[in-house]
Amino acid sequence: MSRPRIVIVGAGFAGYQAARQLTRAARGRAEVTVLNPTDHFLYLPLLPQVATGVLEPRRITVSLPATLRDARVVLGQAEHVDLDGRTVRYRGPEGNTGHLPYDRLVLAVGSVNKLLPVPGVAEHAHGFRGLPEALYLRDHITRQMELAATEDEDDAAARCTFVVVGAGYTGTEVAAQGRLFTDALMRARPRHEALTTRWLLVDVAPRILPELDERLSRTATRVLGERGVEVRTGTSVKEATGDGVLLTDGESVPTRTLVWCVGVRPDPLAESLGLPLERGRVLVEPTLQVPGRPEVFACGDVAAVPDVERPGEFTAMTAQHAWRQGKSVAENVAASLTSRTLRPYRHKDLGFVVDLGGGEAAANPLGLPLSGLPAGLVTRGYHLAAMPGNRVRVAADWLLDAVLPRQSVQLGLVRSWSVPLDTASPELARVPGEPEKQREAGKGPGPKNAPKTTPAPDTTSPIVAPTPDQAKE
Repeated sequence: MSRPRIVIVGAGFAGYQAARQLTRAARGRAEVTVLNPTDHFLYLPLLPQVATGVLEPRRITVSLPATLRDARVVLGQAEHVDLDGRTVRYRGPEGNTGHLPYDRLVLAVGSVNKLLPVPGVAEHAHGFRGLPEALYLRDHITRQMELAATEDEDDAAARCTFVVVGAGYTGTEVAAQGRLFTDALMRARPRHEALTTRWLLVDVAPRILPELDERLSRTATRVLGERGVEVRTGTSVKEATGDGVLLTDGESVPTRTLVWCVGVRPDPLAESLGLPLERGRVLVEPTLQVPGRPEVFACGDVAAVPDVERPGEFTAMTAQHAWRQGKSVAENVAASLTSRTLRPYRHKDLGFVVDLGGGEAAANPLGLPLSGLPAGLVTRGYHLAAMPGNRVRVAADWLLDAVLPRQSVQLGLVRSWSVPLDTASPELARVPGEPEKQREAGKGPGPKNAPKTTPAPDTTSPIVAPTPDQAKE
């Protein structure tokens, strides 16, 4: 008798956790295949530290082949799921196509940048969902400071102005740590000392971190204010151009940097499945099964999971839920293969952490609000415990950052046109000559300055209790 085939689409927080748990539970009795565009799991909560020169990019990646040794890892992006034929069609990194048959399917494709119908944003803003975008931002900030040091006053002011839209977890951390990064650049280079940098954090919400306890919001607001970051609540971008942005309060801000952190939306694959959706997310039962398709499960940002603790609501699109749902879906997939009873997904928040850099953070572990150094220690300790690998390397980078100046060269490896805001694959940088089908999968033509290329031959942090061998964010 052949082994049951389990296909997991996506290796973010939900998919990676599901794969780890399933390979351990199956112990060779099932064939587990992971389909993912990259060969690594990305620990997203530390992405702002990559963008600001604290951590090297590989520190926050965990190899799939090395840590999922009992699983088959297939590089590629899912293009179509034949629910009746029980196959997944995918396109590989070199344009080749393939099919993966399954007996059980776990959809964990995650989310992409959330877009709003604001003129100019798709052309001039960049998101913050993957390593390519973080590496681009790191180079871009460094380049703007270097160019500003040799230009006239007006151009220098525009290059030294950085606008971050969205004051949730990501936007708040990018603005707080970005300001520290530009300050470090100014200290390291004599010609930069005369420059004046300006950081703006804007959001339509009445306060930053609106989804968290108000005490955490006050802590973050205080830290941002002490660093000179301008916080504009009840405000957003009305229009963006190559020379600046027009805010909804009427102010025109000359800038060359617009970082879009307004949130996320489910991966576009969800819309192509023909399944019932809730705001773009696949509706599932509390057991994470798709109604009417008991062989199909969905978890993470792509799934609308009923919140059994709050009847009538769905769990939020956070890494905390994704990690826990990955474990839950693994248990239920295994149970479905042995006729055991499936359990509904339940959760209990243990608190949240927001790393503001420079030893500052806002945290409320177990409901206890913390700020300053205690919050910073709790936050970094949590991240070390939560990461599934590279803990020593991350700690070493933190130590070096505390005692040595940051390396501030721009490598130029990621260009502006290769990280468009409107893309279905924020984890991959667009490359010249990519197949046209991959370009179409991005749901848009990309920036206007993208080079025209010939298509190649068709050949882009909540707290949980860590388990003994890993934890999550």
